[in-house]
Amino acid sequence: MQGLVQAMQTQAHTQAALQAQLEAQAQAPAQDHGGPPIMERFKKMTPPSFKGESNPLMAESWLRETEKIFRAIWCPDEDKVTLATYMLQERVDVWWSSLLRTRFEDGAVDVAWDAFVRLFRAKFIPEHIQDKIEQEFLSLTQGSMTVLEYEARFSELSMYAPHIVEDEHRKTKKFMMGLKPSLRTRLMAFDHRTLD
Repeated sequence: MQGLVQAMQTQAHTQAALQAQLEAQAQAPAQDHGGPPIMERFKKMTPPSFKGESNPLMAESWLRETEKIFRAIWCPDEDKVTLATYMLQERVDVWWSSLLRTRFEDGAVDVAWDAFVRLFRAKFIPEHIQDKIEQEFLSLTQGSMTVLEYEARFSELSMYAPHIVEDEHRKTKKFMMGLKPSLRTRLMAFDHRTLD
């Protein structure tokens, strides 16, 4: 539970920094040349570090927050791995350094972002954990949660069941079926094809 609270605090902090960055960008014209280096822009967004916490949702949260910063600073693909791995600490930093030496030629630093994400997820969000989270998503119901809490949990777990959520109609149907029966019955009168 503490890990989830920490993840939510990190997310709120990142969102505040993102908002400040977006406001600053709106006031000043974009500069491709002569602007601050990408590392400086990245660090100004106060990116979260990752130490290898055992909660796989923390690993996923770290990836999501890091990618959000990349979008905000218009980070080129070729810089993403360098910036992200700068924020790895302790056992995760050791893991990445070892992987660079053993798996990539001469400790290459030009690893593609999608390759890094695959390796990161395989290590910190193992397949059996992803399967377990997918099962949790498939059996998720509102229960005693408010609709907002249920929607937040649904969104958080849905990334582990892409075969369901890639189709907006199936995603909406799954969401509706998890609502309390009294609420679901009232909403079924409407033809909901999306969650928007």
